[in-house]
Amino acid sequence: MIHVDHVSHAYTPSGPPVLDDVALDITRGAVTALVGPNGAGKSTLLAAVSRLLGPDHGRVVVDGVDVARAPDREVARVLAVLRQDTRLSARLTVVDLVRFGRFPHSGGRLTTADHEVVAASLAHVGMADLRDRYLDELSGGQRQRAFIAMVLAQETPYVLLDEPLNNLDMEHAASVMRVLRTAADDLGRTVVVVLHDVNMAAAWADDVVGMRDGRVVARGRPAEVLRTDVLREVFGIEIPVVTVDGSPVALHWLPRAGRHPMGVGQRY
Repeated sequence: MIHVDHVSHAYTPSGPPVLDDVALDITRGAVTALVGPNGAGKSTLLAAVSRLLGPDHGRVVVDGVDVARAPDREVARVLAVLRQDTRLSARLTVVDLVRFGRFPHSGGRLTTADHEVVAASLAHVGMADLRDRYLDELSGGQRQRAFIAMVLAQETPYVLLDEPLNNLDMEHAASVMRVLRTAADDLGRTVVVVLHDVNMAAAWADDVVGMRDGRVVARGRPAEVLRTDVLREVFGIEIPVVTVDGSPVALHWLPRAGRHPMGVGQRY
């Protein structure tokens, strides 16, 4: 379990907190989506959990490991992180990229077992046939799946991803979420993902955490969070919610509250 113990952080001593006394337990083996408006603190929380940022107050404990105090290699065997910025200066093939995920285990000297993990990770994300393709020859969705294969190859129980759907079309976004869903279901990984699209969160996540102004203001199953009253608290706007085939869908693209296609479903 990831235990976030009253974490607070501000980027300047006199500035407002970007994380304000966040207390949160993230269930092991589930897909948890962090949602909320820009500036809510989602990416900062992910950075604190992954030790990319040291919070001013509080601590993060992952399966008994205090991430701020544990050695780098110990943390790298528990947490794998995919940040927003995945630009690389070196020209790498897909398989070379994925091999980086084995560094905490091999120190750069890959064994037969390491190569088997790399091959399995490529197969899991559907990139085995593109293993020798250069990253700059891939589409955006293929490239993102290659980076996900890298973090899966790290074989950590926890995988953290910061806005992995950025700049992806609907098909590739769904493909990435399907990979993350199967990573939890088939590989037993705990996945924590920052998303802007609440409907993607509802469709693929087990738990949805809504953040606003550095605080957790909502937490629950998708049907518990995708409600007009809850989304108002998270995003500060009226968002109609309907049911489609038994699942909640937020109509956040509508020009004003209350206007929604007739016959779509029952409003919450």
